[in-house]
Amino acid sequence: MTAPNRRMNWLLSRAYRRMVARLDAGLADLGLTGTQSGALFSFDNDEGLLIGELGEKLGLGQSATSGLVQRLVAAGFVERSEEASDGRAARLKLTRLGLARRAAAAKRAQSSNAALIKGFSEAELDVIARWLTHVSELED
Repeated sequence: MTAPNRRMNWLLSRAYRRMVARLDAGLADLGLTGTQSGALFSFDNDEGLLIGELGEKLGLGQSATSGLVQRLVAAGFVERSEEASDGRAARLKLTRLGLARRAAAAKRAQSSNAALIKGFSEAELDVIARWLTHVSELED
């Protein structure tokens, strides 16, 4: 049997659940969830994103992305418009409210990240980051 501190699936699952709950609680007063803040962070410039591009950046399927976009639009964080070059595609842009919430969420993310890495050396953080990247890139 695997040693308790090396049950990586269980440890990662437990950490993920705790992290999501912590993120959501820390963003609730902004009207955001962790996933929604991640979506707002995905907008790099004023050109916005196609819905598919947002899903790709977040690693979400089409259905999950569609639901997320509907919630972001309903909350007033993004606006949706028809893509000029392809009437079937929709382009998303941050609203003023979305920009303000993204800025507030970024400050909280920095604070949260600082708490997560507190007490770890640079070498340890490099290993953690390398392992998490490895896990995220594993193919099914």
